[in-house]
Amino acid sequence: MMTDEFEIHRRLLFSVAYRILGSASDAEDAVQDAWLKWSAVDRTQVGEAKPYMVRIVTNVAMDRLRSARSRREVYVGPWLPEPIPTGSEDGGESLSMALLVVLETLSPLERAVFVLKEAFGFTYAEIAAAVERSEDAVRQVGHRARGHVHARRPRFHAGQATRRQVTERFFAAATGGDINTLMQLLAPDVTLWTDGGGKVRQATRPVTGAARVAAWFATLGQQSYQGVELADMSIDLVEFNGGPGIVFRGAGRVIGTMTLDLDDQGRVAGIYNVANPDKLRAL
Repeated sequence: MMTDEFEIHRRLLFSVAYRILGSASDAEDAVQDAWLKWSAVDRTQVGEAKPYMVRIVTNVAMDRLRSARSRREVYVGPWLPEPIPTGSEDGGESLSMALLVVLETLSPLERAVFVLKEAFGFTYAEIAAAVERSEDAVRQVGHRARGHVHARRPRFHAGQATRRQVTERFFAAATGGDINTLMQLLAPDVTLWTDGGGKVRQATRPVTGAARVAAWFATLGQQSYQGVELADMSIDLVEFNGGPGIVFRGAGRVIGTMTLDLDDQGRVAGIYNVANPDKLRAL
């Protein structure tokens, strides 16, 4: 019975852990740790199973995030979340690369409170029980986290159709070396983050400014990517992390992903390119 109850909520528990950790592999491990803790619980001492499981996985994820922070501080180049496949029911904005990158600037407690409140709609009373703090303390943490996130990521969400259209135009221009179209699509202060983790050749610092980013992409069609020529790649527009993105495949595997973040004028404000092979297994 305990196994059945856990399996019913496994998807939810992974979703909570992934948003807190930004790592699919770490989220899977957190869910497994949560199962071990749940299986050792005296079920007669538990009321509702779902909030109890969320409480377990939230605390496991926060502990894992604290230990992961030290590793991420010495990571080679920008650290980006692991992309995961998603569908229309998965809650797009709360899974976007852009938001997950902003969440990296929060403390583990702030991140957990923000995720449970904003992504899953838990009440402050429920969150307080999950993170073992008073309700007033959790309200203060939530207010601080929300202000921090909104200051760095204003509440503007481009529609899926717009995002798909801009992504298609952007990639056509990049692979065609069309720098004029790239400049039209890019916001003046656009930033490109490339995550190779020191395992594949990528920019080890963010590339900022429309001219620099356009020049970086204008050469895309003239060179190989991780040793695979453009003509030998499969390049698809697919759904991951809650929206349309580009998946590069070559040599029988996924070799990279790219997602775009748009500003309120529909221009590309952020570009997130993940190429570290360790982060592409979920796809």
